[in-house]
Amino acid sequence: MTDVRPRQTVGQTLPEPSSAVPRPRRWRAGDLRIATVAAVLPAVGLLIAFGVWWLAARLELIHPAALPPPGSVLSAFADRPQRLLEHTALTTREILVGFALSAAAGVLIGLALAASRTVERMFTPLLVAVNAVPKITLGPLLVVALGWGQKPILTMVFLLCFFPIVLSTATGLTTTPADLAELIRSYNASRWQAFRKIRFPAALPQIFVGLKVAMPLAAIGAVIGEFQAGEGGLGYVIQQYAGIGDTATAWAAIILIALVSILLYTALVVIERFSLPWVRETTSSR
Repeated sequence: MTDVRPRQTVGQTLPEPSSAVPRPRRWRAGDLRIATVAAVLPAVGLLIAFGVWWLAARLELIHPAALPPPGSVLSAFADRPQRLLEHTALTTREILVGFALSAAAGVLIGLALAASRTVERMFTPLLVAVNAVPKITLGPLLVVALGWGQKPILTMVFLLCFFPIVLSTATGLTTTPADLAELIRSYNASRWQAFRKIRFPAALPQIFVGLKVAMPLAAIGAVIGEFQAGEGGLGYVIQQYAGIGDTATAWAAIILIALVSILLYTALVVIERFSLPWVRETTSSR
């Protein structure tokens, strides 16, 4: 039987990915209602959480020294807002810088693992071993090796974040859908053409999964690093005020860390939706 697949001649280029990707749908009247519900539901969830917190404090289910009532935490924030916001800005900067470094390194390592099975077999056990080490145990060693300040904190963020990014990148690049792989072969595309126009765009949803997993880990890494080597930041605030028995201020810092994590994660989700508009068109309606 004659092969009727399109074969690429010398000098012929592959079609741009956008030609095969559905166009983003236009804004509809119902989208405003969906967007409103999407904004209101998280707020309702937070109100329920605060209600449970208030009830637990009211009934003294947990000792007030460990979990002060919401009013005391709000009062602590109102007493020293500038100080807390300054430390919030410092922690946010550490999260963003450490996350950016881990994202860049994680994607590059994932590319190397996906490009060569020899490299994958050689270094995957080492990466798994590094990821398995409890990072909090490395804190004192990082302080000895790198001193106090930003370097050990950023290193802690990097160590917590890079593995899920590596894993998601390598997985995305090695699990190209069968129809797209067939398209690559039908055009006799070079490895660079296949990577640039097919494999990497197809892997982007998986890469964003790794980035979204890593973002909250970046906040955890920044706080752990500030516990061990920080001279400022919300982790430093928690340690200092919890040490003198001011748990209300410590909880205010904890809540600020949670809010920063929520905002950064939401920003990453928005970036994903605008960067990959075809994903929602080619997957489930959710």
